[in-house]
Amino acid sequence: MELTGPWNRDRVDRFLNDTRVPIRVGCRTPADDPWMVSLWFQWDGTVHCATSADADLVRFLAADDHVSFEISTNDPPYRGIRGRGQASVTPDGGRRLLRELLERYLGGTDTELGEWLLRPEREEVHVRIEPDRLHSWDYSSRISAGSGRGDEGPDGEDPVE
Repeated sequence: MELTGPWNRDRVDRFLNDTRVPIRVGCRTPADDPWMVSLWFQWDGTVHCATSADADLVRFLAADDHVSFEISTNDPPYRGIRGRGQASVTPDGGRRLLRELLERYLGGTDTELGEWLLRPEREEVHVRIEPDRLHSWDYSSRISAGSGRGDEGPDGEDPVE
């Protein structure tokens, strides 16, 4: 895996393990249109997400497993990881991954959403993304918390990237 940007692998791992925002996954539809979806994730050097077996994403990945993704903070100071890789889809036996994600994002499975997601008739799958490339970006030194202003380029990208 190629890693670029200001963070080393240890810093990337810490960010991805500590951050509780959804991953945004981009893919192509069978008609070659772009598609994006937000999912909960966990990280162990590979991205792990859960979704319904009948989600559009599952069908789209069966046609083309190449994905792009971003995991970034929603509030200043903005920072995150973006990348690309290949996705695979397998059954989430016993809804193990879904349960882990409910723990990670909601603190447990005994919520209304948790109960709805874990209902017996729902078939869950594990979406695994093996990154080819990760790029970190961090505007912390250029954005004071709450200002929402930085020195990024005119298109919002880091000019030194």
